Amino acid sequence: MVVEVNGVSVALFKIDGAVYAIDNTCPHRGGPLGAGTVEGRVVTCPLHMWDFDICTGEFTANREIRIATYAVEVEGDEIKVAV
Repeated sequence: MVVEVNGVSVALFKIDGAVYAIDNTCPHRGGPLGAGTVEGRVVTCPLHMWDFDICTGEFTANREIRIATYAVEVEGDEIKVAV
């Protein structure tokens, strides 16, 4: 799911019952990570196939490259993202 929080596009993922939030924009060419494919805890950008660890934000081919991750709090039906 993709949401906007304080003007920032954020992609939300549920993995093993936990909700994770990452920047929705791939740093390579601005691809929408929320529209990517997910396998395990890795999302693949639909534009150029860059893979990111959803839990850490790290680019799997070079862990020095990363996207922003955001703290998530789930309260009932509400998901709160700290941007």
